[in-house]
Amino acid sequence: MYPNAFLILTALSLLIAPGVTQSAEKKPFRAGVATSNITPWLGGGLVGNFGTPPPAKYVHDELHARCFVLDDGAMQIAIVVCDTISISREVLDEAKRQITVATGLPAEHILVSGTHTHSSVSARWSNPFRPGKEFSEYQSFLAHRIADGVRCALYNLRPAKIAWGTADLPGQVFCRRWLLQPGAKLFNPFGEPEQVKMNPGRRPDLLKPSSPVDPQIVFFALQTLDGQPMGLLANYSLHYVGGTGPNHISADYFAMFADRIQELLGADRLDPPFVAAMSNGTSGNVNNINYASPREPRKPYERIRQVADECAQAVREQYPSLVWHERVPLGMRQRELTLGVRKPTPAQLAHARMVLADPQRPDQFPHERNYAHKAIRQLESPDTVQVILQTLRIGGLGITAIPFEVFTDTGLELKARSPFKPTFTIELANGGYGYLPTPEQHELGGYETWLGSNKVETQASVKIVNALLEMFAELE
Repeated sequence: MYPNAFLILTALSLLIAPGVTQSAEKKPFRAGVATSNITPWLGGGLVGNFGTPPPAKYVHDELHARCFVLDDGAMQIAIVVCDTISISREVLDEAKRQITVATGLPAEHILVSGTHTHSSVSARWSNPFRPGKEFSEYQSFLAHRIADGVRCALYNLRPAKIAWGTADLPGQVFCRRWLLQPGAKLFNPFGEPEQVKMNPGRRPDLLKPSSPVDPQIVFFALQTLDGQPMGLLANYSLHYVGGTGPNHISADYFAMFADRIQELLGADRLDPPFVAAMSNGTSGNVNNINYASPREPRKPYERIRQVADECAQAVREQYPSLVWHERVPLGMRQRELTLGVRKPTPAQLAHARMVLADPQRPDQFPHERNYAHKAIRQLESPDTVQVILQTLRIGGLGITAIPFEVFTDTGLELKARSPFKPTFTIELANGGYGYLPTPEQHELGGYETWLGSNKVETQASVKIVNALLEMFAELE
């Protein structure tokens, strides 16, 4: 009846197509937050120290996966911070798989990290290069709970505003690696001389810390369009605090910060609930002890509460100056980087075999027998490993994710060279492969550089920084 109707409609569609695209571009920024309880059952070993892990007998504060989902209309990203010492990549891969199957969110748009609390049970393999054939009961539970948390955060998506900022808190971060005076006799577990002592205590031959620290807290905050607090993710380069009760499960200062900032922002009993998290920055060589001055004894949790409160107060003070954005561009890149697995030298291997050949032989050097076993484990590991690196852009904020306990030296370099200001690094993200000293720190020695504490090639930090900067360039 209307022979030209099809042509007319086609022409009209071409005319309105730009309008459709423009409308998509104006989709509101949305955010969703949620928590998922990941507290293990009692009886498991509390990892994070030398020797046999003591059994968990008491839950002081429950552990959580704290989930944040951001959506700019074109991309969704999820960031999850788990109250645990570290999580093997394979467990996280399973959690991401479950999320993707249930929601369609691509695995490469999901960042999951551990805080490194030393008061949790293990969710990692004894050898990260040789994963087990089956997950432990807790590993399976953890994967499911992480997936549940992200799914809940996606369900809670709603129009939101976002802001980011920084705060300085220098009084709670100290380099734990000290150079000793010339002539000090210091050896690693293989009898090799070194220049640095980790956690040296109060001794007269201390010279100076071997690295700078990073006193900066970087954070982003979320609000509803009418100004109600929704969530906050902070990052601080402090290893953990410790000083918990005996045999206690605890999330350390990371969770107490979350509770305290919620209180300071007046965000209690909201619906959906407000979610805060403190991710671990580049703290592989940092703790809360200043070995240059005497340390006063504290009651259990006293120092944890102090650090958490000071972090929260520092962040709260920046709130009046934050600039809130109703639309920001999101970007994320993921890359798998191949690194060489570190192997014992012939001398180290011979030493390890000599130590293990005599079960009655007492240690002649620090943790000699323990690291002899680690040397053999490294020898039997594959020659290379592929690790996941990620970079994120949230407006002008940059985030990197690295699956190691990263030295502050590396974090400061990334902050200085990143095209995004501010930038922070989340360590122990998407897996955990031990410490990541810089080549310069390797030369000095110390616990974090020992074969077995450090598991990959000595140039790994250089390769990681270069890869992350390339990935940042793709997001500009």
